[in-house]
Amino acid sequence: MVSAESGSRIDQYQIEELVAKSATSSIYRAIDVNSGRRAALKIPHPEVAGDPLFYNRLCRERDIGKQLDHPSVVKVIGDDDPSCAYLATEWVDGQLLRSVLNEQGKLPHDRAVRLTIAICDALEYIHSEGVVHRDLKPENIMVLGQSRIKLIDFGIASQVGARRLTFGKLSQVMGSPDYISPEQVKGKRGDERSDTYAVGVILYEMLTGNTPFQGNNPLAIMNSRLVNSPLPPREIDPAIPDVLEKIISRALQRDPQQRYASVRQLSWDLRHQDQVRSIARPEPLGSKGHGKANSLLLYGTLALIPMIIFSLLLYVARHS
Repeated sequence: MVSAESGSRIDQYQIEELVAKSATSSIYRAIDVNSGRRAALKIPHPEVAGDPLFYNRLCRERDIGKQLDHPSVVKVIGDDDPSCAYLATEWVDGQLLRSVLNEQGKLPHDRAVRLTIAICDALEYIHSEGVVHRDLKPENIMVLGQSRIKLIDFGIASQVGARRLTFGKLSQVMGSPDYISPEQVKGKRGDERSDTYAVGVILYEMLTGNTPFQGNNPLAIMNSRLVNSPLPPREIDPAIPDVLEKIISRALQRDPQQRYASVRQLSWDLRHQDQVRSIARPEPLGSKGHGKANSLLLYGTLALIPMIIFSLLLYVARHS
């Protein structure tokens, strides 16, 4: 049963079916009875609908969505609803990149590159609008056909100059463990280069079928990127072109200053692979000779993880 606060405009939609569900909300396919067009409705679960921080985040997601207008970014639709009881976006007939990867394991190199370029183009636009996605992952990318995409879910996106918002779940504060950048793991807000890092992870996964860092739990996965380098993609699949490995290596640098300065630069290299030169980097993928040092640093950092989590949770509790 779908409910909303009294006075919201959700009554203008006729619910067709539930299509997705998360810890905080459900996504429904619906019809706007006034216009006849199909929409996707994001409706918070009752247990979080009254949370002021979640309310502020949903309003921010709506406001950011209304600001953006690009063919590769899902469009927020409908009149402004001051209650922020739900979020209505255009309905996209496509398939989540996660579903594509679940079905195929990994993608042909040329298709992975085309999709990555399309993702970069969409990110270049939102970055030009002062928006950073901060939670880029295959679950938040819709694939339309062979090489078109739409970015969805700006739930933890940030705007330049906007007040920082947090919510009670650590993953929602920081992003998704497999795709979060090292600086976000350290508690920093993240900027355009954090999105670039996530693009590098997604390209790695599309080419190899695996994410760069593995672990028994989210904390181990996040911590691993602070001290370890991922296995070079060509060691997983020697058929991957050497130039793509170089591009991924630059995108996945731990130090943001060593990464591509913008997604436009990353996109340019993918479009002009014959012009990508081999540049010595301080942290190549799978660098050798630092195993013992990395292990000591790993154990030291692991010891700090509980303190970091406690500090984050204490901050959230004090600002709720």
